Amino acid sequence: MRAQSVKIAATSAAIVLALSGLMYTTLSEGTEYYKHVDEVMVDPEAWYGKKLQLHGFVVDGSIQRRPNSLDYRFEVQSNGKVVRATYNGVVPDTLKDGSEVVIKGELSEAGFSVSPNGVMAKCPSKYEPAGVGALGAAGATGNY
Repeated sequence: MRAQSVKIAATSAAIVLALSGLMYTTLSEGTEYYKHVDEVMVDPEAWYGKKLQLHGFVVDGSIQRRPNSLDYRFEVQSNGKVVRATYNGVVPDTLKDGSEVVIKGELSEAGFSVSPNGVMAKCPSKYEPAGVGALGAAGATGNY
C-alpha cells in the first residue's frame, strides 16, 4: 500500500502544480487594472508600463485627428485630473466631446497609448431627454 500512496500523492501534486502554472500564466497575460483617470494621475509613475483600462470623460475640444490618417489625440478627465491619449485606428461614432469613455492601453511619460480596438465610448444622447441634441461626430474633431 505504501507505493500506491506515493503514486497518488505524486500524481496529485503534479496536477495541482500544472493547474497552478496554467492559471498563473493565463491570468498574468490578460490581467488589466480598471481605474479612473483621477486614481492613476495621483501617482502616474507607479502605473507606467502596466496594462490599464482608464475610465473618464473626453475633454471638450480635445479630439484631434491627423489629416489623411487614423491617428487621434484626445484628453480624458475625471475629477479634474487629465491624461492625454493617443490612438491609431477607427474610433467609435460615440467618441465625442464630453462622452463617457473607457480606454485600454499603457501609460508612459508621453501619455496614454491606446491599444488597437481600445476605445469604448458611451453615447450620452441615448440618456438625454427628447429635444436635447448631441454634437456631430465628424465635424467635432480638429486636426493636428
